[in-house]
Amino acid sequence: MNEGAQDSSVQRRLIDSLYVEAMVLADDARSYFDEGGREEREGLTPMARVTFSCESLKVTTRLMHVIAWLLTQRAVFAGELGAGDALHPSRRLGEAPVTVPAITAELPLRAQRLVAASAELHRRVARLDAAQVAGAPEQSPARQMFERLALSF
Repeated sequence: MNEGAQDSSVQRRLIDSLYVEAMVLADDARSYFDEGGREEREGLTPMARVTFSCESLKVTTRLMHVIAWLLTQRAVFAGELGAGDALHPSRRLGEAPVTVPAITAELPLRAQRLVAASAELHRRVARLDAAQVAGAPEQSPARQMFERLALSF
């Protein structure tokens, strides 16, 4: 196996691992914020309940951005999408909503952990997204056309 194929295999395993992590975290967050955290939420002050609701939306937003990005990468590996197409701004990782630790400190511990886990996962995937863009070579339109023609034969 050549080095490029090894790199691709490692990248595929990394993306698959991150995808599983994101899906498990999304399921945990949905379960907690929709059902399990209901009793904890009711025990909070009115302002803390608003914070709880806002942070649950931020967790969901972060995770959906991550999952969409990972699905794009999986589509590239499956040959359903070109690597260059994955760099289009509409397919890049979305911005993460900002969470202020001092505000979330009044939330139940499990909520704090889910907020932190979603922010950390988004941060890790953002590094991959940035590295992918930084590693993309600038190609002239003529070179791109030549490569597409070469793939046709």
